[in-house]
Amino acid sequence: MSIRCGGKRRKGSCRPAKSPGGSSAKPARDECPLTRFSQMIDNCYEYAAAAKAAGRPIVGILCEYTPREIIMAAGAVPVCLCGGSAEMVGPAERDLPANLCPLIKSTYGFHVEKANPFLEMADLVVAETTCDGKKKMYELMAESRPMYVLELTQKPDDGGAFEHWLGELRRLKAELERRFGVRITDAKLRKAIALMNRERRLRRALAGLMKADAPVLTGRELIDLKSSISCIPEDLAAYEAALRMLPARPPAADAGSRVRVLMTGVPMAHGAERVLEIVENAGGLVVAMENCTGVKPILEDVDEKASDPLRAIAEKYFHLPCSVMTPNDRRLKLLKDLAGEYRVQCIVELVWQACLTYDVESHRIKRLAEEELKMPHLRIETDYSPSDSARITVRVEALFETVRATSPG
Repeated sequence: MSIRCGGKRRKGSCRPAKSPGGSSAKPARDECPLTRFSQMIDNCYEYAAAAKAAGRPIVGILCEYTPREIIMAAGAVPVCLCGGSAEMVGPAERDLPANLCPLIKSTYGFHVEKANPFLEMADLVVAETTCDGKKKMYELMAESRPMYVLELTQKPDDGGAFEHWLGELRRLKAELERRFGVRITDAKLRKAIALMNRERRLRRALAGLMKADAPVLTGRELIDLKSSISCIPEDLAAYEAALRMLPARPPAADAGSRVRVLMTGVPMAHGAERVLEIVENAGGLVVAMENCTGVKPILEDVDEKASDPLRAIAEKYFHLPCSVMTPNDRRLKLLKDLAGEYRVQCIVELVWQACLTYDVESHRIKRLAEEELKMPHLRIETDYSPSDSARITVRVEALFETVRATSPG
């Protein structure tokens, strides 16, 4: 069965990373673990459908702030519902304003068109109060779907902020217990924590391969190595197999000479990777992605030995440096750390149109890049439409000319 929940499907490959304009390499072996992730949506659908048939609830999630561990401890399956399809934007604009973030509109378009099978089988959607656009969209979605909204504190340095967040997670736990008729014990939470930590460690190790002088993956390949449903056993096995296989994989011939790029900004939902592809087709190599579809949510584990596992979960998720937080100094520190670890030569910042928090924060990122890190910064504001791809390509090519002209040697 082929399920399309946004964007075109891509084929995985064990062949050397192919550079733009490069020659084809040997065909992939059937046992290549990367091939599994090229079928990610189909795999997730089969897993979710089987879980649903076995009586397990399906819970849709819409943000990395929603702790998957609590949902898993309730015996439910958490599925990411963020929309990455340009085709779903039009249907959403029947209810939503045109000048709204495309991720919000695409997600809502799947809702009104009933085109996302995961949303259609969901017993509950857990949302969060990040941006105002999302909050108001959730009100419309809640008119016909079961919805639970977490109130996310947006002043993380205030004295009572963490306790408020912990209280929200306690209320989520109680709601899941009530709705699904289960008891979420500390033992169940610890089991879910161990599983999620295992997945985070594996994905961190895969991301760490990009620190090499000539990485064996492209950024486009790396972003495919994730799943809409966490901790599917076959996915965990595929991550481990990839880590055994990839160090022996020859990199592309020009992997060591391409411009090393740190991408930051908005998340690139499945199907919305167009700008990443433009960057790499123009001669860049995205060695690090700070955003929510990159390393940001996997850098910190939950303390498996904590006496209170729910508090430990709250602490991990509370530390995510999203642009909705004020002030958001943690994002600046993370960018500085990634720039050093991955030896990047420039920063490309992606902002979805009408994403006000990331758009305003872009000023601080530009200042960090140019004044403190002494490297070029490029802000790209766009939506899901490919109409501006040529213009973006010209700007990226100019950025890379600047990098090469100012790089030593």
